[in-house]
Amino acid sequence: MVEELNGVSVESPEVGDVVKGIVMKVEEKQVIVEIENCKQNGIIPISELSSLHVEKASDALNEKDSLKLKVLKVEEEAIILSKKAIDADNAWDSLEESFQSKKVFEAEVKDVVKGGLVVDLGVRGFIPASLVESHYVEDFSDYKGKMLSLMVVELDREKNRVILSHRAVVEKEQTNKKQELLESIKVGSVLEGTVQRLTDFGAFVDIGGIDGLVHISQLSHSHIGKPSDVVEEGQKVTVKVLAVDRDNERISLSVKETLPGPWSNIKEQVKPGDILEGTVKRLVSFGAFVEIISGVEGLVHISQISNKHIGTPQEVLDEGQTVKVKVLDVNEAEQRISLSIRELEEAPKGNDQDFRNYQAKEESSSGFQLGEMIGDQLKKLR
Repeated sequence: MVEELNGVSVESPEVGDVVKGIVMKVEEKQVIVEIENCKQNGIIPISELSSLHVEKASDALNEKDSLKLKVLKVEEEAIILSKKAIDADNAWDSLEESFQSKKVFEAEVKDVVKGGLVVDLGVRGFIPASLVESHYVEDFSDYKGKMLSLMVVELDREKNRVILSHRAVVEKEQTNKKQELLESIKVGSVLEGTVQRLTDFGAFVDIGGIDGLVHISQLSHSHIGKPSDVVEEGQKVTVKVLAVDRDNERISLSVKETLPGPWSNIKEQVKPGDILEGTVKRLVSFGAFVEIISGVEGLVHISQISNKHIGTPQEVLDEGQTVKVKVLDVNEAEQRISLSIRELEEAPKGNDQDFRNYQAKEESSSGFQLGEMIGDQLKKLR
């Protein structure tokens, strides 16, 4: 309604109208507003300042603030106005659009309450504890005043219900990053990673947003009983990419491939004539494989096991047994080492000729010399 006051047109607002005003005075529990083109002042009760609880009016407004307000009541003394109603109207339109488009936006955490966090979007927005992060958070007190990227996951205007999620944003970013990494990673690449968790069959390593598996056989050049023998959770490791399955989002990695092989420069570590201590790893029909350095096994041919004639290596040796051996030959190129236990034993008296005949028979029965025979048998095992 329009009236004349001293020759100037003034309005008499009605309930539901939207008016403009300037804050004249901020009291503890209300705000006095000068309404544009109106002979009466307006009052905004503290309960109509924000969708969230306001302790004192000065927390929400300052003098000379310019506002759009909705008329709630028209009384003789003053007009009752609401800032909260205008904020809510604007917010719902924006929230509807954000919900439909799954738009990501930022908002400040105004309060930490039982069960989650509260933000002011013009209406009260609630982030349940389970939707704050992708990991468990025990104490949310540090989140007050923090800016969070959010998505609307549930919206009900009639019930004034707005449910938000920061976790959805984090997981979306993780998924995008994971896909980008899967597309860019190449077999043969050498990367830095962090051991995330250990299992009986290997270790899962984070290589920048996605986990790859290092099978237990790819953790070390030497045999290990369990992954924790060589790595631990949180450890930084260098890995080589063995395979990438983009469809199933699986990456096979190797730590072993980035380490020097146990046979590297073996001639500098082991020389013919050296006497070493080793462990019997395997017994086969033609001899025993003895580990003399971690990951390096040499063959003690059956003819080099004992000064006495034996039918099988099992007659005098057991797997896991510690033995002393003499190095006969080192072939780094073919990764072969010939060893002897017999040469460290005292030869039985009176049997020298018999043993030499036995050894010659072993070496010549197939038409090959001992070195050749060892090589052939090794090739069959590899």
